[in-house]
Formats: sequence, structure tokens, C-alpha cells
Amino acid sequence: METMEFLPLLLLLLLAIAAAAAQNRPAAGPLSSVSDLAGLYSLRASLGLRARNWPRKADPCSTWTGVSCRSGRVVGLALTGLRRTRLGRLRPRFAVDGIRNLTRLETFDSSGFPLPGPVPAWLGAGGNASSFSSLLLRSADVNGSVPDSLWSASNLRFLDLSANSLTGTLPAAAPANAGAGGGAMNLSGNLYYGSVSPGFGRFLLARFGSVDLSSNYFQGLVPPETAAENVNLGLNCFRNVLNQRTEADCRAFYSAKGIEYDGPTAPPSPPPPPPPLEKRESKSKRKYVLIGAIVGGVAVFLLLLGVIVLCVRRRGGRKDESRDTASPNVPPSGVAPTGSPSGATPSGALSVSLSAVGDSFAYDQLVRATAEFSSKNLIKHGHSGDLYHGVLEGGAPVVVKRVDVDVARKAGYVVELDFFAKASHVRLVPFLGHCLEKEKEKLIVYKYMPHGDLSNALYVKSAAQDEEEGLQSLDWITRLKIAIGVAEALNFLHHECTPPFVHRDVQASSILLDDKFEVRLGSLSEVCTQEGEGHQNVISRFLRLSSQTSEQSAPGSPSATCAYDVYCLGKVLLELVTGKLGISGSTDASTAEWLERTLPYISIYEKELVTKIVDPSLIVDEDLLEEVWAMAIVARSCLNPKPSKRPLVRYILKALENPLKVVREENSGSARLRAGSSRGGSWNAAFFGSWRHSSSDIGTSVSGGPTTREERSFKRSSTTKSQGSGGGEQSFGRRRPSKDIFPEPSDGRDVED
Repeated sequence: METMEFLPLLLLLLLAIAAAAAQNRPAAGPLSSVSDLAGLYSLRASLGLRARNWPRKADPCSTWTGVSCRSGRVVGLALTGLRRTRLGRLRPRFAVDGIRNLTRLETFDSSGFPLPGPVPAWLGAGGNASSFSSLLLRSADVNGSVPDSLWSASNLRFLDLSANSLTGTLPAAAPANAGAGGGAMNLSGNLYYGSVSPGFGRFLLARFGSVDLSSNYFQGLVPPETAAENVNLGLNCFRNVLNQRTEADCRAFYSAKGIEYDGPTAPPSPPPPPPPLEKRESKSKRKYVLIGAIVGGVAVFLLLLGVIVLCVRRRGGRKDESRDTASPNVPPSGVAPTGSPSGATPSGALSVSLSAVGDSFAYDQLVRATAEFSSKNLIKHGHSGDLYHGVLEGGAPVVVKRVDVDVARKAGYVVELDFFAKASHVRLVPFLGHCLEKEKEKLIVYKYMPHGDLSNALYVKSAAQDEEEGLQSLDWITRLKIAIGVAEALNFLHHECTPPFVHRDVQASSILLDDKFEVRLGSLSEVCTQEGEGHQNVISRFLRLSSQTSEQSAPGSPSATCAYDVYCLGKVLLELVTGKLGISGSTDASTAEWLERTLPYISIYEKELVTKIVDPSLIVDEDLLEEVWAMAIVARSCLNPKPSKRPLVRYILKALENPLKVVREENSGSARLRAGSSRGGSWNAAFFGSWRHSSSDIGTSVSGGPTTREERSFKRSSTTKSQGSGGGEQSFGRRRPSKDIFPEPSDGRDVED
């Protein structure tokens, strides 16, 4: 068993050596083969590689990234780390016909470089296939099945097809040219099924020194000759091997395929002899007594619950009457500034005089500053008013919000001014003043933000960029800085204000950026105080929800809970990770479908999955990829469909400030997480214990997607070591978030929506 534990590491080491040899092979002189040159240019076009990596009119052997030559011929290709052009990213496919010209090619490495589609049958049939010694396609989005001809490639010593969407069955018989070899073969993390025949099992052992078939759906009995120490068969559906999937998972998979599942065949144990008649009668009496006690207890509980709900409804009716007789000093719009959620009118006047908030500007002064609100100065039409760029007499740039009281659905400007009278923070949009002279037109003045909002700043096109390079996006350091800034703003609203404020409009367009890309949170016309109390138990939460039947929010208004802000923050974080514009401000069906397809690629066990959804325009090394992974994990936790399971903003802020601690600390085991989740004992359980629930509630992936990969335990052989951590840290599948980053929860403000 000890040898089996080290097998994934040994297999990974062998494949890493093969990949390193492919990338570090020195170029021996310029390319001399016209056929090889034609093949390389064919690959450059079919794969859509950028000119920065493979420049025209330059010797491929000496200047093209990932091309290795010997004696003027191409012997190695490594696409790992290369990037496609913008057009190439629109239609990526497994188009490598140019390899046919590379008759001396020994190594082809596309690990991490997407090649969607099946492996071409010709890749293992004659021609240059006989010279292949290494074929590495790990995490390359490959699908379909492995062609039988590939198993017959006589010189193939290293074959890595792990972490893809390959499916099908293995050949029943050993292929031709099955000579002895060595090296390693990795087919783990796919969707293969069926049995492993004795003949093909002997072929694998004779052909490769190390074999990994784990994390598939193979079934049946493993031939004795195949169950060797250098073979990893974990997380399949075998009947005579330990560490397999659950029977329910296997039956569900084979049922979806329409194939009969060859489940456990051990005969059931004989039933115990019946007890004596006297014991059976006493047990029957106890059973009826127990049933009667349970039914009576439930009836009493329901009766008490009905009385409590009735009292709460009567109390709600008295509250409605008190509102009807409230002070007439409330603004005629009936919108609470910040004292009550969803625009409910508070029983009392505004806390301060609105005219005393900030500076008072003359109407004519702002008309001149905005060139009479000309269309050239219009920035955008906001949901609470139109935004105009302006310049004051002293030269100070400003933004003026113009609110038409007749058109606006509610007096959002009242909410905003009252909020600025109560709160001030460096992460909020700088408020300068207002103009309330006109009865039907109100103006609010802010400091101008040079970089606009996040929805426009995420991608910027400069005049110097050509068509091939596309848009210039924000680098990862800036994106992480923005995420931390948004979390700091929400942390102020949720945890530093009493009572807590809820923003209710967190999206990319409300995140403003100054000249140094520091966050200033805007769109404050929806701000209100948190609904309900802080420390609520289950009964008090139920009573609050019952009482809200007579105090419903305005139709279509956002939820007035901190958990709603956390959900919106999760969509912003996902937008920063994926580069998918507009998802943070959209709630339509297409956005829901996109989330359903994307979230399964975020796993606390597998870092490599997240590379399939990361913004292709981002350039990240191994350490930065860990930070991207950590932010994606935080984003998915924020998007938990159960509001009470979402983390508090203060813990999200700590996680974003220390992203590497989220993914590098040792894991105490999945069983502990499951136990902690059910008891609610530790913050690890609170943050990650609901992971399985969110995986099923958020949605399942499309057929053939990575839905089942998250269940692939901790022995995932394809998981790599951290290059940014010291010494001998184990694979990411054995790490957990730090308790320092996610401490014990101290309150319950993330209540149900």
C-alpha cells in the first residue's frame, strides 16, 4: 500500500521529466527542412498562435517558443504556455495536421493548451507516429476516445491524456507492436468505462513502467496480473479493488449511458433468526408507544407554532397602522433614506437636513460645467439618473448626476444624500455636493474618476495595438487590488456601520476606479439598512420571514440582506477571473446558464480545472495562478444558493488579502469537512462544508463536463506541486483554507433572502 501512495508522484515525476526534456532540448543550427517549415507554418495558422511566440521571417529553431530541433530538423513541439490570437480563441480546435510534415518529431506537448476535439486517428497510424516517444495532452480539453492506432505507436514511452473529457472503452485485445518499453501512461481524470481485459492489462504493464487509470468509471473485476504496484486503479467502479467510487455514483453514470452496471455480486448475508414470540410482542408494543409519542409531540409543536405566527401577524398589523399615522415630514416620494429596506417609508422625518449635506452648488454653475448637459458630456444613463462629465470654474473635473424627479421610480437622491450624511469612507465615491434648487430636477456632484468604472476599464484598446493582439486587459495584480478594494468597501458597510448597511447594487458598473485604480464604490441610491437582527436562531429567523408577509419589499427590488451583497460580490470576482463582461450586472437566463456551465470548473481539490475558465488575456505564472484559483474558490463560495451558507465579507476580505493561504495549508481530510458541515463547528466547515450542497444546487455541467471531477477525492495523480511553496508540500488536493483566514463565525448577519 505504501508503494501505491507514491505511485501518482512517481508517474507525475516521469511525465514532468518528459515535458522538461521537450522544452529544454537545445536547438542545433537553423531549420534546414522545407517540409518541416511548411508543417510549422500550417500549425501556426490552424492553432491561431500569436506572432509574439512564433514570429514570421525568423528561424523557428532559434526563435520560436517551444520548437526544438536537432541537425536542422524539428524533433520537439511544446505548446504549453503559448497563447492564441483573439480570433484563434474564438474557434479553438484540435487542428494539428501540420504535424504530418514533421517526420522526425519525437515529442508533442500540449499540456494546458486547449485543443478541443478528438485525437486524430492518423496521429498513431504510420508516418511520423513511429518516431513519437512522448505525447503529452494533459488538461487540453480533449474529448472523444483514444484511437486504437495510438496504442500501436511502437516508440511511444510517455503518454499523458489525464484531466480531459475522453470517454469510451479500452480495446479488448492487445494491439500490434506491443513491445516492451518503460516510461509512463496516464489516463486518469477522464470518463472511460467498461472493463479492462486481461490481454490489454498485460499490454499496459509490458509497455509502460507506470500506469494510472484512476478517476474514471471502469467496472468489473481487475485481472490479477493488472493489479500491480505500479498501477493506480483508484476511484473507479471495480469490485475487487479498494478506494473506489460509491455504488450510487457508478449506477448513476452507467444509467445515464444506458449501459448495465456490473455491480457487487457478493451474495447477501442470511437474515437473522426470528426472535421469540414474547420479545416480538414487547417490541411491537414499544413501537406503538413510540409512534404515539412522536405524533403527539409534533401536534403540540404545530399548535404552538400556529399561536406564535398568529401573534406575529397581529403585531405586524399594528406596525402597519403606526406607519399610516406616521409623521408627515417624510419625503413625499415615500422612500426611506437609509433607515428601512426596499424603500419602505420610516416612521419619522429624515435624520438630517438634506441641504446641509456637502457643498451647495448653483444650478447655473453646474449647467456651465457640463456644457448645458450636452450629449458630448454624457457618460451614461444610470438607473437613478443620467451622469455627465463636467469641469468647474477652477478646473476641477467632476461628475454630475442629473435626476428627473418625474421619471425616477423613487427618490434615490434622498437615499444617497442621507447616506452621505451618515457615512464616509475612503472606498466610497467622493461626494462633493448637490443642487436642490429645482423642484423637478435634482443634481448630485461627485469627484471625477479617471478610469471610469470596472465594466469599461477591464478591457482597453489603445491606438498602438494591432488586430492580432486585440484588447489590452487589466493585469492580475490590478484585478486582485480591485477585488480587495470592493471587499473593503462592503466590509465598511456590513461590519463597521451600526446598523449595517446593504449596498444592493454591487456590479462592475458601480465599481469606480481613480487614477491609480483604487476602488471607489458608487451607485449608492439603493443603500438601506440590513433586514432583521444579528444573532438569530432558526425559530427567530422563521418568525422574521413570517412577519414579512405583511411588510413585503417593493416588487422587483433587491433583497436587503448582507448575503445579497455577498452574492453580487461573487459575480464580480468571477468576472475578474474569467474576463466575462456583464455577468455581474445581469440576472437573465443566459447568465444563469453561463454560471451553471462555469462553476463546476472551480474545485477546492483541483487547481488545473480553473485554467479552463481563466480569462485568456491574463498572463499568470504558477504563483499567480494559485491566487486566481483562490479568488475563484472565494467567488464560488459567495455564490452559494443558500444565503445563510455564504461567508461574511470580513472573511472574504482576509481571504483576498492572503490568497495563497487559502490553497496552501494542509487538509485534515474530507471526512472532517463533512462532519464539520453537519455540526456547524468550524469556519472551515462553514466556508467549505457546504461545497457539495452548492455543487448540486448551483447546477450541473453539460454532459461530458467536469461535474464528477470534484468528487475525485485527494489521490488525484495529475495534481501538481506548488512551485511557489517551500520544499515538500503535497499536491493541492491535500490542502485546505487556513483557519486564520476563515476563523469561527461570530454572528449570523448572512440571513436568508
